[in-house]
Amino acid sequence: MTGWWGGILAASVAAGLAFTWGHRSAAGQERSSTAAAPAPATPCGGSEIARGIVSRVPDGGDVVLEDGRVVHLAGIEVPPMPPTKGLGFAPGGAAARAGLEALLKDAPVLLRQAETTSDRYGRIVAYVESQRPGAASSAEAALLSAGLARVNGEIGDRACAQDLLHRENTARQAGMGLWADPYYAPIPADSPAEVLARRGRFALVEGDVVSVHESGATLYLNFGQRWSHEFAVTIRKRNERNFTAAGLALKSLAGRRLRVRGWVEAHAGGVGPIAETHWHAPWIEASNPAQIELVGHDEMRVTR
Repeated sequence: MTGWWGGILAASVAAGLAFTWGHRSAAGQERSSTAAAPAPATPCGGSEIARGIVSRVPDGGDVVLEDGRVVHLAGIEVPPMPPTKGLGFAPGGAAARAGLEALLKDAPVLLRQAETTSDRYGRIVAYVESQRPGAASSAEAALLSAGLARVNGEIGDRACAQDLLHRENTARQAGMGLWADPYYAPIPADSPAEVLARRGRFALVEGDVVSVHESGATLYLNFGQRWSHEFAVTIRKRNERNFTAAGLALKSLAGRRLRVRGWVEAHAGGVGPIAETHWHAPWIEASNPAQIELVGHDEMRVTR
């Protein structure tokens, strides 16, 4: 891989190696210089569900085993591979693929149970550990530590969420990988137009909660005064108990600064032919406490 992203990947890997595998020899680090930094096994995942050998890495979030099974890495979100034609894709997909391929290509891997066992594409969803001789290493942790992935917020285990979010935060604060590109900086919640521009994409949004509003079966964390145009986080009331059990009292969040992650959605406004082009009131639906972090003086506290 060449060019600007190639330089980012190399710098990210070097920093990641120093951070997670400082005890390894200089020769070992040099041999790993093209890969996402190996990271020790995390507290993520349940019991072992399968083993195999990786034969192919089509992108930064998937591996194909020798027997043809496709495995999707749990707990993280990686940029898609760039299209062969056209523009408008999120940068960093090729770098994530290169890092994962160098880490897992031809490697024996162990798959651990994730929150879901498969997805709508028929892929196995699992936490993936390399079993190369020496020590087990987590593919998800390696990509996050190198700044080549983001935590997706769909993690049900507290210790796992804390571990992966800590790795992401460390890489972001160091400006590694994706975080060297302004595209991946958390979007200011008080700039709804910027949030709206990510409609249909995974994003991090950060800002101060202005008010908490309850309507019907939904709780709204409002980040502005104009509910019809400003960014908000929506939480179904049936999920409120999960946030409460995690130590996150939703109705007391007014005035607090949050970092929220998830897929940006929006409603079309207006009628007639302009309806499809007039979008407003972007929001992210939060169903898992791992999607919300307190920031500021709580910067490194994971609300789980």
